[in-house]
Parts: sequence; C-alpha cells; structure tokens
Amino acid sequence: MQDARFEDGREAPLNLGALDADDLQVVSSLVQDAVFPITEMRWDAKGRCFALLLNRFRWEDEGRARHAPERVQSLLAFNDVLRVASQGVDRSDKDVILSLLSVTFEAGADGAGDILLTLAGDGALRLSVEAIDVTLKDVTRPYVAPSKSVPKHND
Repeated sequence: MQDARFEDGREAPLNLGALDADDLQVVSSLVQDAVFPITEMRWDAKGRCFALLLNRFRWEDEGRARHAPERVQSLLAFNDVLRVASQGVDRSDKDVILSLLSVTFEAGADGAGDILLTLAGDGALRLSVEAIDVTLKDVTRPYVAPSKSVPKHND
C-alpha cells in the first residue's frame, strides 16, 4: 500500500485524517491561507475536541486554469485535545477574521505533544494533545474565491 500524495488530489470534496506528523504536513498544506471568523472556533473541553470552520483555498484544484480560484468551507477538527492556549488572538473582538498559515506538531513523550496553528499577524493557537488525531472535511461546494486570485506570500 502506498501513501496518498498531494499531487493525487481530485476534483472531489476532501475528507482526510491525520494520525502522525507526516499526515499533519499534508493537512497543513491544504489549509494554508484558510480564513475564518474568530467566532468559528470551538473548544469542547469535556469532549476533548477543538474545531475550526474554515474557508479553505483549494490548493489541490487542478482546474484553476479553466475557472477562477476557489475556496470551500471545511471543518478542521482535532481530537484528544487536553488544553488550548492562544497568543495574539483577541477573542473579545467578534468581527476578527483570522488567516491560518500552518499546522505543525511539536512532539512530547509517548506520542503526546503540541499542535501549533500559526496565524497571520503573529497569532497562534497551541493545542496540547494526547496524540495526533485530526480530520479535515469539506462541508460545502466550492465557490469562487472573493479575491478571485491565488494567495501570495512574501518570502
């Protein structure tokens, strides 16, 4: 059996899981430049789940040459979350739109560790997890990106 590759993406809704750091890198590449209102973050401490409803840029879309760049709403869920901390995120301002740059894992002991969600503008979310258990699922049909352009980064 061979692992899926980013290049193997299809014109279909994504429904992916990540159970290790390599899987998480694939998820990170797919959610890079996703935007979401601060009100679309949920932390269920009792259920040990943290979730974001994202407007994800469709990096895997091979049809971009035929149509405008697209986004899709996706649910990014983290299970086995023990603690959530944030830095540079003003949760009192309900009108804030956040932009997700990357999702990385800092390993601890016995599979535990921290998942770091790096946000544009020096913000970050740190999820202390018992193990990596992440899902990314598209929940709407794709729509034309409001900017009608591909996100760009200054390196």
